[in-house]
Amino acid sequence: MRGRVAGWFTGWRLWRLPSHVRRYVLLVNVVAVGTTLATAWLAPVRHIDLVRFGVLAVCAALAIEATRHIERQREYSRAPTVAYVDTKAVWSIAAVVALPAILASAMVVLTYAVAWWRIWPRERPVLPHRWIFSCASVLCGTQAAVAVLALGMHEYPGVLADGFGPGLVDLIVFVLAAGLRWAINTALVMVAIALSSPPRSFAELFSGFGDQLLEAGAIGLGLVTAALLLLANPLILAGVVIALVALHRGLLLTQFQRDARTDVTTGLATKRWWRTVAERYLERARANQDSVGVLLLDLDHFKAINDTYGHPTGDLVLREIALSLRDEVREQDVCGRWGGEEFAIALPDIPSAEHLGHIADRIRRRIPQVIVTLPGQDSVISDLTVSIGCALYPAEHLTSVDDVLVAADAALYRAKQAGRNRVELASA
Repeated sequence: MRGRVAGWFTGWRLWRLPSHVRRYVLLVNVVAVGTTLATAWLAPVRHIDLVRFGVLAVCAALAIEATRHIERQREYSRAPTVAYVDTKAVWSIAAVVALPAILASAMVVLTYAVAWWRIWPRERPVLPHRWIFSCASVLCGTQAAVAVLALGMHEYPGVLADGFGPGLVDLIVFVLAAGLRWAINTALVMVAIALSSPPRSFAELFSGFGDQLLEAGAIGLGLVTAALLLLANPLILAGVVIALVALHRGLLLTQFQRDARTDVTTGLATKRWWRTVAERYLERARANQDSVGVLLLDLDHFKAINDTYGHPTGDLVLREIALSLRDEVREQDVCGRWGGEEFAIALPDIPSAEHLGHIADRIRRRIPQVIVTLPGQDSVISDLTVSIGCALYPAEHLTSVDDVLVAADAALYRAKQAGRNRVELASA
């Protein structure tokens, strides 16, 4: 039995990670254990604390059980470079506010252990070191919150201990504690993501960061949970469980919607979503008498790359091209993968066809600067070129998205016929 456990532990993918990632993960784990032990004895554990802990534990287990299928779908469909939104924070925040530090820490460990046991099927478990690291990062944030509450409150544990009546100062202390817990946890996770999959840009690293605001809602719900636990009939906490189930379904729907709008290879908009946005831009342009530019781009001789290096390398090239396109356009401009090696860009508020041509030419000159290093090899792919067709709405013969696309495609065809690596404007 001991040998089986040792084999399971030594077989973790953690030991095959790059040394700097492995050291970081182990350091966070050690800090989590050390700080948890350091705060464990800040307040004694009373009988009522154990009762409250039991109530929270039961509610947490029920919530995890009710949402485990949704959680499994969320994790499997989540991009590895997007931080996980942890709604289990409801229970650990409530424990920080209402219970002594050692029980608050125990709540974190308990919720992660129950989630591990119930969410992940044995035939395909989540990587153990990732699960433990996630728990450790929450523990680090929890101990920071405990320290703030212990130093800032007139009575610890908790703002709500033995009666609800926090003043303004108490409320500020709680907000600071909760905010610090969230910030430390999120920062530790984002650093791990950056070390494991170095982003091309700061914006890429935080591309899914907006979802983390939902965790702020979970923290607020944690305060409500603590108040209900201390002041009201604990049966009312069933409403919190129901709210979490609804929140999880909303998270899953949002994640699926984002995935449906995003091309998996390039991270750009899918063809369908790009067209939806382009139609909205044209509707707004008609109402406000504005203009919309459309670029259709085609990588020159891309088939030769797939034939020579294979499709996985071709996908790497497409990904690098997509990153360059996003760097060359504004936030309101929408880049999409039109199909294969073709891309489309919708640009609202373009003053003239000449201005649109300048943008296209800037993109054309950027593409040859893209360099793709072949995995496991010393060679690179460089000197890429692109042909671009441009069309500007409104024009006499352009009344719909289809008309604009046809005009841009015809211009793209002329650029190809004229020798490639060119920009052509649609005929007026």
